[in-house]
Amino acid sequence: MKQRPIIIGVAGGTGSGKTTVAMKILERVGAEHVAYIPHDAYYRDLSHLPPEERTKVNFDHPDSLETELLIEHLKQLRAGQPVDIPVYDFTTHTRTNQTQRVGPAPVILVEGILVFVEPALRELFDVKLYVDTDADVRLIRRIQRDVRERGRSLESVIQQYLTTVRPMHLEFVEPSKRYADVIIPEGGHNEVAIEMVAARIRGLLEQRAQEGNCDEH
Repeated sequence: MKQRPIIIGVAGGTGSGKTTVAMKILERVGAEHVAYIPHDAYYRDLSHLPPEERTKVNFDHPDSLETELLIEHLKQLRAGQPVDIPVYDFTTHTRTNQTQRVGPAPVILVEGILVFVEPALRELFDVKLYVDTDADVRLIRRIQRDVRERGRSLESVIQQYLTTVRPMHLEFVEPSKRYADVIIPEGGHNEVAIEMVAARIRGLLEQRAQEGNCDEH
């Protein structure tokens, strides 16, 4: 792969529809052209802590994620090398023994609430998208996800939202919106914005392919 890949960051608050937007872009650009990396996979392993201590960790603070490893992985992918990303178990707050291999691709899509917070990570993105959705909608989605998929009680989800999710959103996530190239209101429901972004990415891919052909002559 001679051309440098296009690295896209998708940020936004919890439950904003980031994953939906990322998946729709992936569909429109073509999954075969895209390497998808969720920032959530890089949560730090808490297996050294007793289970009751793990639940007290602030998972919405940038320090809870091993962003330096993600940066290293993106640089490897950009250099045309595959990476093995961690697999995180959200029910136990630990990394599993497994990893997921992600190979280099023309487009690398990175998604997470805090991906625009760290300057060293932000600088790697060619395109920065922020998914902007009302707080009440995001809270409802967060409750549904954590109760259904992560085995949490309604009380624990609300408690976490009030003590860490909302304060960290206001301190880190919302201010990072100013770094976005494109803000997508209403997340995955905004078909017009998603199609415009996908068209732009397809255009960049074509442009880089043509540049590659020119270089060969």
